[in-house]
Amino acid sequence: MSTKLYYIYDPMCSWCWGYRPVWDLLQQNLPKSIMVEYVAGGLAPDSDSAMPIAQQQMIQNHWRTIEQKLGTRFNYDFWRDNTPRRSTYNSCRAAIAAHKQSCQKPMIDAIQQGYYLRALNPSDVDILITVAKELSQQASMNLDLEQFIADIDSSETEQELARQVNLARELSQQGFPSLVLEIDGVIQQVPLDYSDYRATLDYIIKKSN
Repeated sequence: MSTKLYYIYDPMCSWCWGYRPVWDLLQQNLPKSIMVEYVAGGLAPDSDSAMPIAQQQMIQNHWRTIEQKLGTRFNYDFWRDNTPRRSTYNSCRAAIAAHKQSCQKPMIDAIQQGYYLRALNPSDVDILITVAKELSQQASMNLDLEQFIADIDSSETEQELARQVNLARELSQQGFPSLVLEIDGVIQQVPLDYSDYRATLDYIIKKSN
């Protein structure tokens, strides 16, 4: 039996950041027989326009809701120190480029921490390159910075982003994050518990057996 768990996400999705601790625990406890595939769903396409004030306020309210429900930390200096844009595709490209060097998860972590804790703007390619440079300087990372810079802007990465965005839409209409289980070609939505990984794990194991 072939079993795959799709994780549909966007590095700049605040609920993905809120779900992050539970997702980490879920992955650590999954049976080795279940393959995990990250799918960058692309929350918002490229834009050079500043985010309208009403939209900024709406997203800040989302952050407060997540803080209250999950205890997730956010740095609201982001809204003061940056010109926010509704534009997440560059962060998705960064994750895809890093995946070519087996550094996808560290890159997603670094983007999330840069955005939500350090008030950096991952809509900007130069910020993503800065984050990649920091990763490349870590002894445990085998990230070649020049290769990353070439890959984030490559047509191959653009094609892969389009494939993942389309796949995310085919797999789920639940938004981000979503988990979808594929067992021998049969697709099914996995319910998420944002506070405890065990219910999700039990569901996956039950369906996989």
